Amino acid sequence: MGLFGTVVGIKKMKNRKAAIRAFKERKVARGTFAVRCPATSQVWVGSAPNLDAWRNSLWFTLRNGTHPNQELQRQWNAQGEQAFTYEILETVGDDVSPLALNDLLKEKKLAWKEKLGALLV
Repeated sequence: MGLFGTVVGIKKMKNRKAAIRAFKERKVARGTFAVRCPATSQVWVGSAPNLDAWRNSLWFTLRNGTHPNQELQRQWNAQGEQAFTYEILETVGDDVSPLALNDLLKEKKLAWKEKLGALLV
């Protein structure tokens, strides 16, 4: 490997380390969300400390037929994935302490449930 190969290797390593650092330092959206099925007018609400990861997990379990909410799974099976949307309703700021986060998310989830006349995910 010549000098050029060494320089390219060092640049790749620095870029990789920078990408890993950026991933670890990223801010994740935390808050409440809604899953809607316009075909049936049904809405389910939930909350999560990482809304993007939760959406991926939610869609994964629904696609595999293993979601614990039987009504949501039944509608998913009947209507198909294309009939559902995932919407972030409200995010929680970074100023909320980790100890208070779960209680706050639960409170907001119940408030949105009431406001939308929704079911819980």
